[in-house]
Amino acid sequence: MYRARYFLKNVSLWAGAGIVGLTALIGLLAPYLMPSDPLQIHLDIRLSPPSLDYPLGTDHLGRCILSRLIAGTRVSLFYSVMVLGAVLLISVPIGMVSGYVGGWIDHFMMRIIDILLAFPSLILALAIAGVLGPSLPNLLLAFVLVWWAGYARIIRGLVLQIKERDYITAARASGATHLQILLRHIIRNAARPMLVLASLEIGAILLAISGLSFLGLGAQPPTPEWGVMLNDSRPYIQTAPHLMLYPGLAIMAVAMGFNLLGEGLRRTDRTDNRR
Repeated sequence: MYRARYFLKNVSLWAGAGIVGLTALIGLLAPYLMPSDPLQIHLDIRLSPPSLDYPLGTDHLGRCILSRLIAGTRVSLFYSVMVLGAVLLISVPIGMVSGYVGGWIDHFMMRIIDILLAFPSLILALAIAGVLGPSLPNLLLAFVLVWWAGYARIIRGLVLQIKERDYITAARASGATHLQILLRHIIRNAARPMLVLASLEIGAILLAISGLSFLGLGAQPPTPEWGVMLNDSRPYIQTAPHLMLYPGLAIMAVAMGFNLLGEGLRRTDRTDNRR
């Protein structure tokens, strides 16, 4: 009963879930919500103010800003989730095996992770993306190659804590195999902290993708991506500042939504652990 009351009073959780859920819904229904083609150019109505046909106006090429924002929701959210999924796909097995097996395997993997973490992640991602060439797939690959190490270290730490608990000792005594212990006990008990971590980090991934796309290393024009929209709007910051306002607010709102969701999940997990 107490848990249910606390869950209902967790404002951060509900606010974050609402923002993230609304963003996901917009992304899923994007083709039906866009008032016009986000790539269609109308030079005769460039930089037009809001109207019935173009609720947020048009950009420097006469494209509908609202349509590009909605299309950018699908692009930004999909690729952020894809990067996180790829990072977890690499880091979870490595962190699990390293923490559970230990020995020379753990020592070897930790040295590789230490080398990767010795460099600032964003600078290393910039270097990799610069070598591979400016494109969104190359940028996503750079993020995956850089970020898996930090996640693997965190997961290894979780496994080291969990494998010393009494129920793991009891499982070993009952004859459970290592694979059974990993699947039935360690992964299940590490899932909630990993979910909290993923919720907190996906906002950072979204900011990083948008930021490097703004610098020209990610998505390229005319892709309707929020960072690209910010970059396209730079020359018009004095004459049409609203062109930068809308994608900037979208990035801020979605990143804040994921941070609130992660904070709400973290508070719930902390309350459960105390009880």
